[in-house]
Amino acid sequence: MQTQQRLPFIDMLRGFAVLGTLGTNIWIFAYLGDLSYITTSNYSGWWSFHDFLRMVVLFFVNGKLLGLLTIMFGVGLQLKYQQALRRGTAWPGVYLWTIIFLGLEGLLHYTLVMEYDILMSYAVTAFIVSFIVRLGDKVMTGAFYLFGGFHVLLILLIFISTLQGAGVSLNGMASVATLYEHGTWLAQVQHRLTNFLFYRSEAIFIIPMNVFLFLLGVKFMRNEVFSPTDKGRLARQKLFKIGVFIGIPINLLIFIPGGLFDLPVRYLCAPILSIGYIGILGKLVEYKRLDWLWQRFAYVGKMSLSCYVLQNVLASIIFYGWGLGLGGQVNSFTVIGIWLSLSILQLVIAFAWLQPFQMGPMEWLRKKALQAMTQQSATKDGASNKNISKRTN
Repeated sequence: MQTQQRLPFIDMLRGFAVLGTLGTNIWIFAYLGDLSYITTSNYSGWWSFHDFLRMVVLFFVNGKLLGLLTIMFGVGLQLKYQQALRRGTAWPGVYLWTIIFLGLEGLLHYTLVMEYDILMSYAVTAFIVSFIVRLGDKVMTGAFYLFGGFHVLLILLIFISTLQGAGVSLNGMASVATLYEHGTWLAQVQHRLTNFLFYRSEAIFIIPMNVFLFLLGVKFMRNEVFSPTDKGRLARQKLFKIGVFIGIPINLLIFIPGGLFDLPVRYLCAPILSIGYIGILGKLVEYKRLDWLWQRFAYVGKMSLSCYVLQNVLASIIFYGWGLGLGGQVNSFTVIGIWLSLSILQLVIAFAWLQPFQMGPMEWLRKKALQAMTQQSATKDGASNKNISKRTN
């Protein structure tokens, strides 16, 4: 199916995913880059009330909304592919400029704002998937199972090694927290650049999973999962059951302390609940009384890049020492309150911004930059063709 009309449910899911990723990142900001606050490796028994409250939030968001966002990037790639087919233009063609720009955006975001940026990983993934899609359905299905199987095998091997005593150490987080509490913004930028490979290791590690989820998004789009048709509703009903009856139970492993299930939950169990969220939210949007709310999420989805960067900049200002310095000073209630406040603020900003403008500021900047780059390339090609023509004559 080739969809020309913009599907509101896609924008709504994208907005929900963007705000949900902050639900995980907010703990990293609040505890000054200390990753032990989104894992259970430092705990040997049941936690205090505030620790338990944090884990409840992470049960719903950690890895799940990132998985959903990854699927939605795959959906976006499929939409661009459909557009190229309609126009009869080469694929990936101009889309490669979009990938390059996405990578540059990620590099800037990583350097200036947050070390756990996801955009750079998405740029690499989009490059791989764009060529897989070009090779046809058969190759795409083979790659879907190949990358998915490789990722599952990798996580299982790590899990087995963990059972045998090996484990991921989070030592050194104290020095990072000190930097984010007392260091300047420039010192943080320098820290990210000098530890580039360390902080980019997760972005590289998850590329097989990202390819799988991108392709899943492509398949969902081709099977009308997001469409307001009977076929779409039936597909979402299946995803709802997967999320409720499989996704929720296996993600309860996050409450087992000791760190044994940290990686399997984030990288195996979470994506199953991610697709469950598509079914669950598909059910919720059928309640028309809340249409105004779903539309607000859709506004965030339409300017998802701007909101993603904005929420991380605001969280940096709130928690880091060069800003308000609340990092390490607030309990879980306050952290959750700040997350919800930032989410509501973005719902309001996105709604207000998109009344006079058609797209967010980052999306506008990307569009203008891509237009400039593609026009310049076309001009050079044209000039080159003229020179060839003159030499031929």
